[in-house]
Amino acid sequence: MGKRNSQRKNAAMLDSDEFDDSSSVSSSSTSRSDRMSVMGNEEMQVDKDSLLDQALEALYEKRFVTLLERCLNSFKRGSPKEICLASHAIGLLALTLGFGDNAQEILEESFPPLSQALKSGSESSKISLLECLAIITFVGGNDPEQTERSMQVMWQVVHPKLSSNVVAVKPSGPVISAMVSAWSFLLTTMDGWKLNPKDWQESLSYLSSLLDKDDRAVRIAAGEALALIFEIGSLEKFSGAAKGPSDASTEERSKAREYMHIRGLKAKIISQVRNLSAEAGGKGSVKKDLNNQRNLFRDVLEYFEDGYCPEVSVKIGGGSLETSSWSKLIQLNFLKRFLGGGFVKHMQENEFLHDVFGFTPKKYVTDHEHRLSSSEKRMHRSPNSFLNKARTQHLNKQRMLSEGKNIGHFAVNGGDEEAYC
Repeated sequence: MGKRNSQRKNAAMLDSDEFDDSSSVSSSSTSRSDRMSVMGNEEMQVDKDSLLDQALEALYEKRFVTLLERCLNSFKRGSPKEICLASHAIGLLALTLGFGDNAQEILEESFPPLSQALKSGSESSKISLLECLAIITFVGGNDPEQTERSMQVMWQVVHPKLSSNVVAVKPSGPVISAMVSAWSFLLTTMDGWKLNPKDWQESLSYLSSLLDKDDRAVRIAAGEALALIFEIGSLEKFSGAAKGPSDASTEERSKAREYMHIRGLKAKIISQVRNLSAEAGGKGSVKKDLNNQRNLFRDVLEYFEDGYCPEVSVKIGGGSLETSSWSKLIQLNFLKRFLGGGFVKHMQENEFLHDVFGFTPKKYVTDHEHRLSSSEKRMHRSPNSFLNKARTQHLNKQRMLSEGKNIGHFAVNGGDEEAYC
């Protein structure tokens, strides 16, 4: 800046020397020179603002990369608890960033260490790792191949590809239900006909077998997955019945066998679902969990028999988020579990989730607040701001005036107080 100011000063001195011998400088020339000077200052200010924006963006990128690296390092050397926390942080980071290059980078950078951690990690950490892989693929996956790649890694958690010197470890119920839920969550994003049938031909039989397990969470996860497979019309892909014919007569026989196989498999699954929808409570069963199972399988049964999907409405602020398909219901349930108490806030402010569910929240923001910058808003909402002090004084005055008045009148003032909070 010192060099620039010096150059500008020298230029000004040169201009004065040139005009010393002439006394006929018009006022219009002077005015034009002033305007050019002002424009120059404005351009300098724009340049400064642009440089500041670039610097802040670079700083943000650095923080994003540093946070991701720290979390990924936890997969290699961290305790099970640290791995769980790191997994959740990476998932939240992806959801917060939404679609874009950063989300894609999170997926590509995280996939190798995540895959390895799922093979060697403890049972307690695998659930968080599965959820993390599901979220970052859901947000950052660009094509079906990336999504199916993650689904394959999930499936191998309960169906590992074993070498001759490796002994299979039976996965626990919570790990199985977490895998099926995460796998189903990603299946909601897939066009059924883009799936590789060779990879999934045994999965329908496996999901059917899970309906007979003792673990209620496993049964519920399997029921949702089966409903989704029926909804996206991929029963043939998952049944193992579709095979390429060699000639016309073989094609007819193949179609007949396929039809009978699918019909028999569907009948078996419907029978299982019907039994679970009316299951009686056994010794030690939790009534709430039993009711959840019955309600879920009644919805699945109704869908299998009549084609009706459950309709769900969730209150978000002043609006309602509504779903009317198994695909959206599975997405909603998975994200609610992952975000926990932060779900409502994310649904109010996260544009990525607005796009996922086609949801537009009702925002109670005044026109004045719309015009404030982010820094002004922080000052505006600070407990020490002039406005908040004025609100406090007003509320104190209202409380004093309310003393001795009847309860009904006090209730009205109470409503006014809430409007200020």
